[in-house]
Amino acid sequence: MSTADAGNDLYGELVVEHKRAPRNFGTLPAPTHHARGHNPQCGDDLEVQLQLEGSRLQDIRYRGQGCAICIASASMMSEAVKGRSIDEAVQLQQRFRGVLTGQLEPEPAQLGKLISLAGVRRYPARIKCALLGWHALMHALGEAAGRDPAAGATGADDSTGSDAA
Repeated sequence: MSTADAGNDLYGELVVEHKRAPRNFGTLPAPTHHARGHNPQCGDDLEVQLQLEGSRLQDIRYRGQGCAICIASASMMSEAVKGRSIDEAVQLQQRFRGVLTGQLEPEPAQLGKLISLAGVRRYPARIKCALLGWHALMHALGEAAGRDPAAGATGADDSTGSDAA
C-alpha cells in the first residue's frame, strides 16, 4: 500500500474486524487511572482505564458504546499503546491526531495498523469519533502526570465533553 492510498477506505477490513471483535474491551480489576470521553453530537461514550507502573502503560482497557469508527479506533489504540512508556503513547497520539487533522501525512512506519484509520481525515464529522478514546487516554495520562489533562499535547476540544476521572 502506498502512502497516498493509506487508509482511503473509511470502513476497511481492519476497521470492521476491530469493531466486531474489539481488543482490550472491558474493565481492569484495579485501574490506577481512568478518564471518560463523551461526544454528545453522536452519542459515543467511552471510559479508558489504565494500569500504570512507573512511566509504563502496563495494561489498558476501555468500555462504553460508540460507532464503528470510535470502537475500532479505541481497540487499535489499546493494542498500540499497551506496554509502551507514557512518552511513547503521547507521541503516538500526536502523530495519529496530526494525520486525522491533516497536519501530517500518513506514514505506515510510524502508525502501524492505525494507518487503516487515516481515511477518516476525509470525513470531518468522524474525526472526533476516531479521536475520542485517544482524548480520554490523554486525560488519564494527564492525571497520572499531575497536570491539567486538558492542557498540553491532547489537542482537547471542549465539544467532546470529556471528563477526567
